[in-house]
Amino acid sequence: MDFGIKENIIAIITLNKNVTSSTAPVFYVNNEDEQEKTALLIAKITLGMVHDLRNGVYVVVRH
Repeated sequence: MDFGIKENIIAIITLNKNVTSSTAPVFYVNNEDEQEKTALLIAKITLGMVHDLRNGVYVVVRH
């Protein structure tokens, strides 16, 4: 059997300066274009997937 954490939130990318996290790094951006570019670059680097939560927050998750 293989045990361990298989799914992780790698990063949170947000327009909202009030968002905080104690487990994942939070990247604050100034506009939606910068948010999308930042999320895609982080996903490429970490081999993660970008998910848009539709509330001004993107998360990069490794599945």
